[in-house]
Amino acid sequence: MEDYRSFTAEDFADWDFPADDEPCMDLPPMIGADERRMHVRAYEMWLSLLDGRDYPAIDDLDSDQLGEFGPYSVLLDFTGNRADPTIAYLGRALREEGALGDDISTVSDVPARALLSRLTDHYAEILDNRAPVGFEADFISHRGQPMLYRGILMPYSSDGEQIDLIHGVINWKEPAEEALAPDIIHAVTTAFAGPAQPVVAPEPAPAPPAEPHLHVADLAELLEDARELAQEAFESQGRTRHALYRALSFAYDVALAAEADKDGFAALIAEAGIVPQARAPMTPVVKLVFGRDYDRKRLTEFAAVLTHARRLCLAAGMVEPWLAGLAGGIKAVVAAERGERRPALKVDRVQSARMMLGSAPARALVDLGTVDDDIVLLVARREGDGRLAIVSRPIAERGLVDKALRRFAI
Repeated sequence: MEDYRSFTAEDFADWDFPADDEPCMDLPPMIGADERRMHVRAYEMWLSLLDGRDYPAIDDLDSDQLGEFGPYSVLLDFTGNRADPTIAYLGRALREEGALGDDISTVSDVPARALLSRLTDHYAEILDNRAPVGFEADFISHRGQPMLYRGILMPYSSDGEQIDLIHGVINWKEPAEEALAPDIIHAVTTAFAGPAQPVVAPEPAPAPPAEPHLHVADLAELLEDARELAQEAFESQGRTRHALYRALSFAYDVALAAEADKDGFAALIAEAGIVPQARAPMTPVVKLVFGRDYDRKRLTEFAAVLTHARRLCLAAGMVEPWLAGLAGGIKAVVAAERGERRPALKVDRVQSARMMLGSAPARALVDLGTVDDDIVLLVARREGDGRLAIVSRPIAERGLVDKALRRFAI
């Protein structure tokens, strides 16, 4: 049961980071709550399989138990070829969307205008960042239909060390046709309404109040509600976790409103005597809601929850059901955020490039005699007809080769 007893946590700055650094993007206007929730639930499933490891074991991912994710899933297998991974599993919905047949076996087989190509384009980010990657954008399908999509890629390992499989989940929405313009609707309605009437120019609508005043009022009222819920949670501590979840959900909504009204939020924290923290923007939010003198470690945990919710791009009102349905509750979220904030493993780009080149398809084959090293450099001259003429002996000097490999991309 969640209560107000604290557990070990680091400094505020270890959990919180500026909104500008957060890896989520503005949600496309047509992506609905169902698409966002599928993205979040897929990530939660990945978290539940970690079991203290850097990556879940691929043996724990059972394709027969994917449930709602199955039709929208793809599993990429890098064990044979890191440059062109095998498609080990492809869900029915993704296959039907792209009209993909049974001949699709590797990433290079995926047509450029199939939605599946949008997901596979991001797998290199997983290999570099060694962490789940979310993405969203619009897209014109092979049928010429515009769509908005949202996806996530999650790394898996067969030996606990190397990322050799990636599970992707992608969902999409095709926007409805645009509604008729108001003037067209008015003209059609008038035509069927009876005899023509003199056209009277409509009176101009009154100007709305200045936007900052509306934001400030909404933000202040939302903060007042959040503070009331925080007090209820404090009074019910040890008895139920739902009051705390609801208070945190309103605190997150305050954070979203603060992003839209930075001046209003700055005025509120200044009035409360709270110093803004550029590296920890969620800390002033939880202090504003729960009180600046509240238990420091608990404020750290609450800031971690809000930070992780923002990382997942949760919409307003979603934090309470998210926490309620998450095994482990607040402690699980704090642990997940700790994992996200750990320094990323340093990627050896030279070694990664060497591995990819070891299995990459040949662009051309030339016989230059005996070559001792596996990876060498060649200098070429572009001929008048556009072809390349190799004009150097193989260059195997390790420093030069490694420097070139750091810029390598297939």
